[in-house]
Amino acid sequence: MIGKNSVTVKNIIFLIMVILLIKFFSQITTTVMLFFVAYVFACSLNPLVDKFSTRLNRPLSACIVMGGIFLVLFAVFIPLVIVAIEQIEQFVVALPQQIESAKVFILNKQFFGQSLISMVDIPSFVEPVSNFTKTIFNQSIAITLNFASALVYLLAMFVIMYYFIVDKDNIRKGFMLLFPEHIKQKADSIITTISEKIGNYIVAQLAVISAVGVCVMIPLLIMKIDCAVLLGFLSAVLDLIPIVGPTIAGIICIFMCYQYGPLILSLVIFFFLLAQWIENNFVRPYVFGKFMDLHPLIIFFALFVTAKFLGPIGVIFAPAIAATIAVLVEELYIKPINRETE
Repeated sequence: MIGKNSVTVKNIIFLIMVILLIKFFSQITTTVMLFFVAYVFACSLNPLVDKFSTRLNRPLSACIVMGGIFLVLFAVFIPLVIVAIEQIEQFVVALPQQIESAKVFILNKQFFGQSLISMVDIPSFVEPVSNFTKTIFNQSIAITLNFASALVYLLAMFVIMYYFIVDKDNIRKGFMLLFPEHIKQKADSIITTISEKIGNYIVAQLAVISAVGVCVMIPLLIMKIDCAVLLGFLSAVLDLIPIVGPTIAGIICIFMCYQYGPLILSLVIFFFLLAQWIENNFVRPYVFGKFMDLHPLIIFFALFVTAKFLGPIGVIFAPAIAATIAVLVEELYIKPINRETE
């Protein structure tokens, strides 16, 4: 029976150790996420490194693959960045005129016989803006330090990822030493399944954000909207942050396109919402379902939980975290209880 086989001194001690380990990890969330993100990227690159390793040694294969991926991303994004820089310059030049147009609109537009400016409590806006400006100035050093810290974490992630790739077999063998002999094969199978699923996350995420960027960029190019490439690029990048990211991208698109008139602005909003609808109802469920075998409800639940406890990075990697937990629940709980009830 389940009770006789499960309730043992060893299992109780193991459960207590797991609880204590989870409590410990909760105190070092940033470090845990750093290693997890590095592991996700390592799992996505391992198949390529394995192919190169048949002819070259693994460290050299890892350097070639990581360097090659970096060059490919560089070749893809640099043209976009160049175009984006040109369009940002155009945006900066046009910004004063856009602000002036917005000012004229606010001063002259009337709703129900009253001007918009008379309906707004100006002091209630001026004071928060003033306080916000002072806060930004006072925290500029902290912002600079946080940026430098982010660069350090990024460099550390690449180093950790390199060792995850190069020492994949040694790390797995060392991890297997934690398990008794009779469950080593099961543990190895679970690790393999988790590695495959979270490795597919990077491919799935790139496919999703690329689809969003293209769906936003093409209509804007057809309508000859200034900064169409930049807006498509921003929509793709911001889509990494669920809910908040697309909202910010939509606001930027509206701000950039309102001067084209109500018809064009309506079309921009329509195509942006259409791109999000296509992503959420077709691209994302199909891609993540195909590559990670996750139901959309599980992904949404993971998004809210990681937003609460792990911050923005946790939200971005929520599907990978959900895939890991789903595999563990399926292999350690669902399959065993179903085998015993059959």
